[in-house]
Amino acid sequence: MESKLKQSLGLLDATLLVAGSMIGSGIFIVTAPMMRDIGSSGWMIVLWVLTGLITIFAALSYGELAGMMPNAGGQYVYIQRAYGKMMSFLYGWTVFTVIQTGVIAAVAVAFAKYAGVFFPELNGVLIKTTYLTISYGQILAIASIMVLTILNSRGVQNGKILQLVFTSAKLFALFALIVLGLAIGLKTDVFAQNFEHMWDAYKTVELPSGQLEIIPLTGFALMGALGATIINSLFSSDAWNNVTFIAGEIKDPKKNIPKSLFYGTTIVTVIYILANLAYLALLPKGGSPDATDAIGQGIMFASNDRVGAGAASVIFGGIGIMFMAALIMISTFGCNNGLILAGSRLFYAMSTDGLFFKQAKNLNRFNVPSVAMWIQGIWASLLCLSGKYGDLLVYSTFASLIFYILTIFGIFILRKKEPNTERPYKAFGYPVIPALYILVTLAICVDLLVYDFRNAGMGLIIVLLGIPVYFVANRKH
Repeated sequence: MESKLKQSLGLLDATLLVAGSMIGSGIFIVTAPMMRDIGSSGWMIVLWVLTGLITIFAALSYGELAGMMPNAGGQYVYIQRAYGKMMSFLYGWTVFTVIQTGVIAAVAVAFAKYAGVFFPELNGVLIKTTYLTISYGQILAIASIMVLTILNSRGVQNGKILQLVFTSAKLFALFALIVLGLAIGLKTDVFAQNFEHMWDAYKTVELPSGQLEIIPLTGFALMGALGATIINSLFSSDAWNNVTFIAGEIKDPKKNIPKSLFYGTTIVTVIYILANLAYLALLPKGGSPDATDAIGQGIMFASNDRVGAGAASVIFGGIGIMFMAALIMISTFGCNNGLILAGSRLFYAMSTDGLFFKQAKNLNRFNVPSVAMWIQGIWASLLCLSGKYGDLLVYSTFASLIFYILTIFGIFILRKKEPNTERPYKAFGYPVIPALYILVTLAICVDLLVYDFRNAGMGLIIVLLGIPVYFVANRKH
């Protein structure tokens, strides 16, 4: 299987894939609901730092598995080695039905949504029936998925070039936003005011009457709110593991994948923390949903939760909205390039095991699993049309965390089962760092089961639906 995949991606390419897949539209939006949930600038920064540490700890741990198994499919392969085919299928099933394709759909719709800033016609409705509404924006979202699928199906070099161009552009633009935001914001007293009572936490709820209800948070209520809202920042930092899916096309994968995981996650973590500090330097943490300007709306009630757009308007004035829309378009397009490039390799690996569509294991003349890529693109496009990708992503977040825990616990299992297997890279801080990741993430999962049982339970249902599918697929194979 691997002999047919050409190793043509270097360390820089792999690092850009990690960073580019992580940075989509989340960093420009999720700070608003997080601030409404906890109301504390201090706890807000703590959550972003904790998110970064969790992500880096996971990446450092995954490095050992990537070095042991530098094969296309990544996490799917790791889970199979530690737990067997059924568990790996359930992971692949969840990735295909929701995680990878749902994110591709959500990112594509975000791309189209911000294109609407330049072309308002995209907000219009093309088809409207009792059961289905299709907007021009959804058509553009699907078109962007198709374009990226075509480009990536014509060779990994196309994906490599796109990733280099778009990831570099969004990193540069984000750094500009951060530097200008801090330089301008720190000349005002907004930052000092936001941190004046930095540990006072409260939940802000807008009542049907338009009034705001302030609910103080202390003790277990605070812990519950922190555990529930960190899902926003964790989702914004997800997809870092996509580089493991494409291991079969990375040069010297035993060394370069662990390095790229660490470099990519560290770069994005620093950017995310600095971006939130820039928001806090430019915009008051509170605000009013009835305000007409970014300062009045603040972080909590930024228009459509677009905190990044609000921050940009303070820096650049009216043109700031255009700047942020262009940045998010670049960011989302580059993000989807990485997701489309990497995801198809996981489904290719599943197909070679007889656990996915048979044709998906075929490589085209460009040595790319184009059938797997098109199946992924078609399903993601259908999710765009359904409009249900948002709900599915919320449901799948819990499942994603469970699979991360299982994968990292797999390091302990394989150390015992295969003590003599070559490990070019060993998990940093083993056993403390991997164990710490498992404990912290497990605590977040328990918190979600208690405080957000509906969404966590739906995530489990999506995973469990894969069990009968597995037995049908395995019987045919």
